[in-house]
Amino acid sequence: MCIAVPTKIVKITDGPLPIAHLEPGSQPNTCCVAYVPEAKPGDYVLVQQGFAVQLLDPESAALSLAAFAELGVIPAPASADGGS
Repeated sequence: MCIAVPTKIVKITDGPLPIAHLEPGSQPNTCCVAYVPEAKPGDYVLVQQGFAVQLLDPESAALSLAAFAELGVIPAPASADGGS
């Protein structure tokens, strides 16, 4: 079973198979967005086998990322207040 972690698109390179460049630190760091042609920079996507397969709204992405961090699947995000 694969787990698809929400990932933010930074930019998209057009071509026969448009490639999204993903937020630094993401694994993978690029994916094809042919299956979600409406995707644009700033959107969150779920990536499976190198293809973005679904767009997520920011709220759903944040909830999923928080749950994955709580389970230890991904690192916890840095605190907005600097950890104090």
